[in-house]
Amino acid sequence: PNSKNYCVTTDFALQENEIKSLTAEVERLKNFGCLGASLSLEGLRDENAKLKYRLNCLRKSLQDEKSKTTKSMININSCLQEIFGAAIQAAYPELENPPLVVTPSQQPKFGDYQCNSAMGITQILLKTKGQKVSPREIAEQIVKNIPANECIEKVEIAGPGFINVHLRKDFVSKQLSSLLVNGVQPPAVGRRKKVVVDFSAPNIAKEMHVGHLRSTIIGESMSRLFEFAGHDVLRLNHLGDWGTQFGMLIAHLQDKFPDYLTVSPPIGDLQAFYKESKKRFDTEEEFKKRAYQCVVLLQSKNPDFIKAWQLICDVSRKEFQKIYKCLDITLIERGESFYQDMMKDVVKEFEDKGFVQVDDGRKIVFVPGFSVPLTIVKSDGGYTYDTSDLAALKHRLSEEKADTIIYVVDSGQSVHLQTVYAAGQMIGWYDPKVTRVVHAAFGVVLGEDKKKFKTRSGDTVRLMDLLEEGLKRAMDKLKDKERDKVLTAEELQAAQTSVAFGCIKYADLSHNRLNDYVFSFDKMLDDRGNTAAYLLYAFTRIRAIARLANIDEQMLRKAAREEVLILDHEKEWKLGKCILRFPEILQKILEDLLLHTLCDYLYELATTFTEFYDNCYCVEKDRQSGQIVKVNMWRLLLCEATAIVMAKGFDILGIKPVQRM
Repeated sequence: PNSKNYCVTTDFALQENEIKSLTAEVERLKNFGCLGASLSLEGLRDENAKLKYRLNCLRKSLQDEKSKTTKSMININSCLQEIFGAAIQAAYPELENPPLVVTPSQQPKFGDYQCNSAMGITQILLKTKGQKVSPREIAEQIVKNIPANECIEKVEIAGPGFINVHLRKDFVSKQLSSLLVNGVQPPAVGRRKKVVVDFSAPNIAKEMHVGHLRSTIIGESMSRLFEFAGHDVLRLNHLGDWGTQFGMLIAHLQDKFPDYLTVSPPIGDLQAFYKESKKRFDTEEEFKKRAYQCVVLLQSKNPDFIKAWQLICDVSRKEFQKIYKCLDITLIERGESFYQDMMKDVVKEFEDKGFVQVDDGRKIVFVPGFSVPLTIVKSDGGYTYDTSDLAALKHRLSEEKADTIIYVVDSGQSVHLQTVYAAGQMIGWYDPKVTRVVHAAFGVVLGEDKKKFKTRSGDTVRLMDLLEEGLKRAMDKLKDKERDKVLTAEELQAAQTSVAFGCIKYADLSHNRLNDYVFSFDKMLDDRGNTAAYLLYAFTRIRAIARLANIDEQMLRKAAREEVLILDHEKEWKLGKCILRFPEILQKILEDLLLHTLCDYLYELATTFTEFYDNCYCVEKDRQSGQIVKVNMWRLLLCEATAIVMAKGFDILGIKPVQRM
């Protein structure tokens, strides 16, 4: 089903009714997101039946896809869209692509979901047919044509034409039981795709600073989300590991450590080493000339100079890896150097297709819609960032066969990247209707003074310093709460790293990435409000409920298979529906790449759980003795469902919760 060329054979000719039956089944699974659009049964209509079709193979593959689908968490919003889409199509078959608007209701009195398509259809009928029909009349027609389904209890038309939808309690209960039995499964999202995520991308010989924090955290989380959805994700670190700066670094290395080829140079502080070489480059003319010669020898792949370059890269890699280990980041390094040998062919391809102009010795490419051209060859014959970015784009499309490429790069690079993408389309490397190439831009990190985040001396904040400060403050916070008196040393350290790194990540991810955000340890470590500290604490409390009731994991699993989840109390109902919104939240983020939606959802889930817990006894105790007299198992199962969804949400955000805090 995931193959682009899908062939089916059977040992006998098919009857027309079998063809219809199978075609309908394939279409149903396609619509449900199980099969790629390439699967076709047209060949089954061959009159002479010269081709042999293996029907059993097809039936088996359909059964396999069905079993995957039954385990997937159902996206209730998508189900309702399918139902109302069919109703609108039946009521108004002449309309092409009518508006389909289904959203969760903001207040219980308006039901559980709302379909607000009637107003849009009114406008379309007026504009295209000159018909004046009230939204309420349209809503009535839609309601009359709602097909039989398992999820809607009743619908009501409110106000000018809003359709309020009430879900069936047995449907919600059944979905929660499925979640508890099967675990948190990804929603059905169609065929498996190859997704390339380009993120982090620090520069060799320079330390990672706070500016790299956002790309690293956002890119990791996006990768985790696409992996959870079942896609094949390639996480690329497009390191700045090539260019003229290596000439001065190698020349300085030769002077400072002349025996570098035989004895590994003890470069402890690469940042200081970089500053020393830059100072010499700016002030010593002879050194500057030698630095340029070193660049030429490096680019010509002289073995001694390649070794010097590798030594410098290795020192940087070790420093980067310390940060990636702290933040639990996984990346494959593929820096600018990887694409060097491809650049010549890229330039030739643009020349052969007549896109290159020569301007003052430079080779440039003008892209329609962009005033600034791409410079693909400098006047001295060297390549540029434009050339390496074009080569990287082509390699990801032609060699990696990417269906989706996401560049997690700051907003300042927007025009440059859009120009590169447009050039790729212009030359025919990809069609944006088929392949998704997107810039997931983000704003800058600000200090509490609302200016660019700097140290007191005005320097850029080193990322390692920031992480160490986070660890210190997290421990101070835990000790303020006297957690050191109730946790073992091991539990205290686990809580410290969970809070420190979880809070730094969550503070970033909980803001809309398109906006700048203010970095504040005080705010991110606050255990009130929408913070990781609050959510991590809420999670440990939920996990403790069953433990304190002496209910172990095996008992919960048995109850999940046997118990019916009763949702009679309004707070049980509210929590159950909130838990089941998880797939639609993930689906939205897969489309718009805005991870703060997941953070908002987790906060809403935690606060909804608190309302439920405050109003519904999970474990009832004797007031005098404190002995447990009754365990309401269906409510413990709601606690468990909340916890497993929160745990998966944390995992996607790259946050590690702890059992005790």
